[in-house]
Amino acid sequence: MNGLYTHGSSSRGELLEWEKQALKKFFLKMSDKEKPFPCIPATIGFSTNQLRYGFVGNPRRDTTIKELASLLTTYTEQSREFGNYTSLIIFYETPESMKNAPVEEYEQIFWEHLSGLTALDAFEWPNDIPQDPHDPVWEFCFNGEKYFMYCATPAHKNRKSRHFDVMMLAITPRWVLQEFNKSQSYAKRIKSQVRKRLAKYDSISIHPDLNTYGAQDNFEWRQYFLRDDDTSLSKCPYHRFLKLLGKNT
Repeated sequence: MNGLYTHGSSSRGELLEWEKQALKKFFLKMSDKEKPFPCIPATIGFSTNQLRYGFVGNPRRDTTIKELASLLTTYTEQSREFGNYTSLIIFYETPESMKNAPVEEYEQIFWEHLSGLTALDAFEWPNDIPQDPHDPVWEFCFNGEKYFMYCATPAHKNRKSRHFDVMMLAITPRWVLQEFNKSQSYAKRIKSQVRKRLAKYDSISIHPDLNTYGAQDNFEWRQYFLRDDDTSLSKCPYHRFLKLLGKNT
């Protein structure tokens, strides 16, 4: 379906069955009081109806990247109207045959899609962000906006905070995170609560790659896609895919 959706939108009746089910399961996950989702800012965005939702096709199809680019472009143009806790939630039409795929396949698709977005981006990369993801200040940019990316998949079993019934992205503008971090004492308190929730939510220890943006030992790309164990890639695939696409890095 084209366009962005909100919780309780009257256009929900136009959605396909898989789209309705994805929204329903997401709403249940975000509103669960007995087992609250660890990311408190995300639950605030959900409860205040600041999240926006979009649907794209099969993750394995190249055409799906164009659908993703179209939705992210629309969101980028409108996001500042949605509130200080907004994010774009993208659900992929994940076929049943793919739901048993290993985490590593989803990981590769995720990085291919990020590289594909950059290939379709009509805007120049922001001057204040290095193009090398192995620089601690690097973060993903699209349409002139800086974004934090989060990916959840059906393959995640131990890391429930990264599990969803279909492949899913949560895309959060950097300005949202900056707004959240304005009060250092508040941000520190919330981050401590998030880590406590995470320890209870997942059946595995907190991934060692979770860190703070801008820290010298932090690399944002490592946090975008966390594996279902404590391992991680040694080099960012985005860097490699961009070279294949002929992009400067």
